[in-house]
Amino acid sequence: MLQDDLPAPDTGLLLTHFLTVADVPRSRAFYSDVLGGTVVLAENPCIVRLANGWIIMNPGGGPTPDKPDVSLHPPTDPSTATSFLNIRVADINACHQLWSEKGAEFLTPPIDRKAELRCYMRDPDGYLIEVGQATGLTHGIFADPPASG
Repeated sequence: MLQDDLPAPDTGLLLTHFLTVADVPRSRAFYSDVLGGTVVLAENPCIVRLANGWIIMNPGGGPTPDKPDVSLHPPTDPSTATSFLNIRVADINACHQLWSEKGAEFLTPPIDRKAELRCYMRDPDGYLIEVGQATGLTHGIFADPPASG
């Protein structure tokens, strides 16, 4: 493991995404074998470098001194989400095909949303992952505003 592979900046900041997972080896395999990330650290915590970012994974657990009222657990209801990982790609159709062949399960094939082509998949713990390719967005065509509810 090289120091440069770790999410530890010399100055400023960088963004990582932490996932509470039920089975670290299973999740590590998904982010490395299916999505093509590089395992930087296998356990405690698991760190996978994915493109220009890092996914950090550990099992859930109860409160700790630095988060005294917070317990962590993987998603429990696949029909709701409060956040999701957003992966931007250059060729969504190629990614959809390759990742599907490697076992990724997409909710739908890529759909044209005017500003972008996008689709969603889930990781082994049920985390929602958006995969998108900017198309119209790069030409000043933006998405429709969300429907008011």
